[in-house]
Amino acid sequence: MKFTFANPTQPSRGVAVIFALEGNKLTPSAKALDTATGRAITRALKVSRFEGKKGQQLTLLAPGAAGAAAKLDRVVVVGLGKAKDVDARRMQDAGGAAYTALATVAQRADVLVDQVSKRGLGAGDAAAEFAYGMRLRSYRFDKYRTREKPEQKPKLRTARICGEGAARARRLFGVHGRIADGVFLTRDLVSEPANVLYPVEFAKRARAELRKLGVKVTVMGEAQLQKLGMGALLGVGQGSVRQSQVVVMEWNGAPRKNTRPIAFIGKGVCFDTGGISIKPAGGMEDMKWDMGGAGVVTGLMKALAGRKAKVNVIGAIGLVENMPDGNAQRPGDIVTSMSGQTIEVLNTDAEGRLVLADVLHYVNERFKPKFMVDLATLTGAIIISLGSEHAGLFSNDDELSAQLSDAGEAVGEKVWRLPLGPAYDKMIDCDAADMKNIGGRGAGSITAAQFLKRFVGDTPWAHLDIAGVTWSKKDAPVVPKGGTAFGVRLLDRLVAEHYEAG
Repeated sequence: MKFTFANPTQPSRGVAVIFALEGNKLTPSAKALDTATGRAITRALKVSRFEGKKGQQLTLLAPGAAGAAAKLDRVVVVGLGKAKDVDARRMQDAGGAAYTALATVAQRADVLVDQVSKRGLGAGDAAAEFAYGMRLRSYRFDKYRTREKPEQKPKLRTARICGEGAARARRLFGVHGRIADGVFLTRDLVSEPANVLYPVEFAKRARAELRKLGVKVTVMGEAQLQKLGMGALLGVGQGSVRQSQVVVMEWNGAPRKNTRPIAFIGKGVCFDTGGISIKPAGGMEDMKWDMGGAGVVTGLMKALAGRKAKVNVIGAIGLVENMPDGNAQRPGDIVTSMSGQTIEVLNTDAEGRLVLADVLHYVNERFKPKFMVDLATLTGAIIISLGSEHAGLFSNDDELSAQLSDAGEAVGEKVWRLPLGPAYDKMIDCDAADMKNIGGRGAGSITAAQFLKRFVGDTPWAHLDIAGVTWSKKDAPVVPKGGTAFGVRLLDRLVAEHYEAG
């Protein structure tokens, strides 16, 4: 979809998008268009249930009167709520709502933006955020749909955003567009079926997408992983005919070359049957997105490189399939991780933590990062705890935890911190090895995080359990149902706010 930004103007044909605050207070541009249509907008508002509240929409068909506005096909009024609440997220949500209203009915639209926020959001900023919301909501994964009728497909191709500060809006949207590129890559990866996106193919796509942006991409196959001693990760994949991979992505954008990097690590189980501890058949098809953490890290690297972030970043993903063939890992097996610590595998369906254990240790030893954040669709227990409203956050560092929480609030990808501690750590102690990979029925998400903590040493670290937020079965304002890419915008915000050179 194409976006352009222009100085204030009144549309004379096609579709116009205007705004109203709570109480049906039209913005200045909306008032001018109302006058041009012979007060058709005001009359429609009076006889409707529209009140200008957040998320409300009202569409007027053929509202034109005499004059330039006579050729307007429709006007879409979008509610913003109270002026004191209009911020970047509110404008993004409005953009998503407008896209939903227009997607199948118009090829282009003019959007009339004014400065109405009481929170310091100028007209140029508002215009950029609105366009960003439209872009995010426009995502569709339809490559395998061969029988869709034309009227079922989106028609909207162009949006012209009109208002003061067009030059600023254009600059800001240039950055937002790069972040959206990363979001879309993650959604594509998470949406692909496992027969198409297996570890080697995932690695190929990461390399193809990122190298052209200046990211150094290193792919390690099973022979190299064996030499490194990644017994925990390789044990998970040994039941699959697909070769396991580790992909390391390096973006060096800091002005000073010797600046220590920050690191993001993703679980990439491209399909998870549970292995010998096999899952129930119902819902197993969802396990194509058990690589969601790896998808987020890959999309984040595209976003950071695309906008040329002034920071050194390591992205690392462990890619495996967890399958139950005659060579598969068995319950009761003991594996030796790259760190030298031994693990008794009591449940082969608690596999993601085994993958992350080796990748976390590798990144920590190899790159000595300032901090590490890992993302994983790790436990069903986090869905029981938090549903699909928050990701679970676990950390050994209060400052990093607070930064992640603030970034999540800012972009609408919320996290909730849960505890760690010696009592939970004791639950994964083991008689046969250094640790076991499950801790019992209680506190399942916490004991999984405690397991990971044993592989990060003293490095500041946070673990995001995104099992409940990686896939959505309903539409949200800027996130259509399907793969959400939860984490890309959150972590980009974290980097932009705290870790980029000035």
